[in-house]
Amino acid sequence: MSNNRLVWLDALRLTAGVSMVALHATADPNGQPFPAWDVSDRVGPLIIRTIIYTARTELFLMISIFLLLLALGRRPRGYGATMMEQARRLLLPFAFWTVFYAFYSLIKAQEFGYFEDLIAGLQEPSTWLSFLLLGTSKYHMHFIPTLFGLLLLYPVFKLAKAHPWLGLGILVCLVVKREIDGFLWANYMGAPWFDYALRSVKIVTYAGYGLAAGALVGLWTRWGARPENGQWFGLICLSGMFLFAIKIIAMIKTLDTGTWPHGYAAGYWADFLFPALLFSGCMVLAHRTWPAAISRIAKYSFGIYLCHPIFLDLIEIALRDQGFAPLEQVLIKIVVGISATLALVLVLERARPLAWTIGLGPLPFSRRDSHRDTAHPPVHQKRSTV
Repeated sequence: MSNNRLVWLDALRLTAGVSMVALHATADPNGQPFPAWDVSDRVGPLIIRTIIYTARTELFLMISIFLLLLALGRRPRGYGATMMEQARRLLLPFAFWTVFYAFYSLIKAQEFGYFEDLIAGLQEPSTWLSFLLLGTSKYHMHFIPTLFGLLLLYPVFKLAKAHPWLGLGILVCLVVKREIDGFLWANYMGAPWFDYALRSVKIVTYAGYGLAAGALVGLWTRWGARPENGQWFGLICLSGMFLFAIKIIAMIKTLDTGTWPHGYAAGYWADFLFPALLFSGCMVLAHRTWPAAISRIAKYSFGIYLCHPIFLDLIEIALRDQGFAPLEQVLIKIVVGISATLALVLVLERARPLAWTIGLGPLPFSRRDSHRDTAHPPVHQKRSTV
C-alpha cells in the first residue's frame, strides 16, 4: 500500500456509503420508525439506526470538501474552471439518476397504492423543477444538489484552511440553521416556496461543515499523519460518548412515541455534530495501520449510495404482507440490499458506457474525460493521495 494513501479517509467514505443503506433500511416503507408495531418490536431497528446514524450525509459533504481543497492545493485553478469541472462530474450523473428514479419509483408506487398520484405529479413542471433543484426524485438524491450548492462556497472554506479556528463556525451555523428552520416550519409550511427556502437555508448554514473541513485540511497539511496527541484523542472519545448518550435518549423517545423526535434539541446537536467528530477522530488515527482492502472497496461508496434504493424498493415490495417483524425486515434489507447493490455497482463499473453514472469512468461526449484525466475522478470518488 502506498504510504501517501489516505486510507483513513477511504474508511470514512466507505462508512458513509454503507451507513446510508443501513439508515434507509431501518425505517418502514413510509420512512417512519415502525409506529404500527409494539415498542418491543421497534427496539432492534432503532438500536441499529442509533449506531449507524453517527455517519450521516454530512460526512459525505465534509469528505468531498476536504478532498477538493487538497486537490486545489496540489493543482491550483480558478473558480470558474473548478466549478465547471464539478458541474460536469456531479450534475451529469445527477441528471441520469433523476430521470431513472422518477420512473423507477412507479414500481413501488403501484404496489403501495400511490401510483395515480405519482403519475399526476410527473405531468407537472413543478415536480420536475423540484427533482432538478432539490433532488426529490428519490429520498437520497438531495445530496448532489446540496453538495454542488455547498461547493459554490469553497473560497470561504479556504479561509479556514489558513485559519483553522474558523472551523468552530460549524457551531454558529448549526445554531442559525435550527432557528431559521423552526421559524419557517412554524410560519410558512405549505407555501409553494417553502421547500426551496429550507434548502437554501440548509446550503448556506451547511457552510459550517465546509469551514470544519477546511480547518481539518489546514491541520492535516501542517501535521499530517503523526502520532496522535493523547489529550486530543481522549477529548474526541469523551465527546463521542457524550453525544452518543444523547442519541440513546432520542432513541428512547422514539420508542415511546413511534415518531422521530425532531423537537428534541439535544438530539439535534448530537446528530449534526457527530459527522465532524467522526471525521476528526479518524484523522487523529491516520498514522495507524489501516487495512489496504478499505481503499479497494471505498471507490464503490458513491455507487452504493446512488443505487441502493433500487433494491430497497424491491425488498420492501417482496416483504409486504409477509409478516416479518421489523428487525427481520431491517436485517434482510441491509444484508440483501448491500450485497445486491455492490453487485450492480461492479457491473456498472465494467460497463464502460455506464461507469460514469457512478463516478467510475469518463463522462460521455467529453474529451477532457479521456483516459489520462481519470487520475482526477469526481470529488466524491477522488483517489485519496497527496
